[in-house]
Amino acid sequence: MAERKSGGLLGGLLLGGALGAVAGLLMAPKTGKETRRLLRQSADAVPELAEELASSLQLQAHRLSDTALQNWDGTLERLKDAIAPG
Repeated sequence: MAERKSGGLLGGLLLGGALGAVAGLLMAPKTGKETRRLLRQSADAVPELAEELASSLQLQAHRLSDTALQNWDGTLERLKDAIAPG
């Protein structure tokens, strides 16, 4: 469960950081040319951030899947133990 929360936290931090950077650039007292340059630099970083987020989500999904399988195996064992005596 903590692993799933950390994946959501990471995604939220990345998204919040990107949105905050764009909002900061738009509100900053800079010239239009300078602001456009900064926005281009930010936009260039988006694919890398998206790739990192996708990798993180894939890792979290894999961990969640492994945990679910372990829990299922444990449940099956308990059911077998409960049914066996009688």
